[in-house]
Amino acid sequence: MNPFDALGLPARPDLTDEQVRAAWRRIAAATHPDRPDGGDPARYAQASAAYAELRTPWGRSEAYADLTSPEGPGTEPLPVIPGGPLPPPMQAARLTAAIGCLPARIWHGRPLRLLTRALAAALLSLGVLALIPGQPAAPAVITGLITWFVLTGRGDLAPPPRR
Repeated sequence: MNPFDALGLPARPDLTDEQVRAAWRRIAAATHPDRPDGGDPARYAQASAAYAELRTPWGRSEAYADLTSPEGPGTEPLPVIPGGPLPPPMQAARLTAAIGCLPARIWHGRPLRLLTRALAAALLSLGVLALIPGQPAAPAVITGLITWFVLTGRGDLAPPPRR
């Protein structure tokens, strides 16, 4: 389905939001199922789906790219973006390298402050287990404490080495 044709618009990515909205409103007013004559529910659904796809500049550019692509929508392989998602073997290598430099980042950062945070999280976790043992909230509170430690502890590490 061509969303531009569904709204009676030319296939151009530079259409304005108001042009797309006006085309959809015109079709919606003529085909809405709540009209006294029953409208045209199928045409209304098609126009609504097209409007949902074209209502943002990003959506219009994506729809236009799908129309102009020789293979059709979604058939081209995604390019590898520098700094973007990596294949699984490279992800494992990067994770291993990050774990390998963690002791040096701790040592050259603020180790006493990090140790204080770790002790606070551990003591609070033990306190939660002592105060509410076996309660459903205990794992959630402990997970929150671990999350707090991880998110705030990053500031106590030295910057990672340059690549």
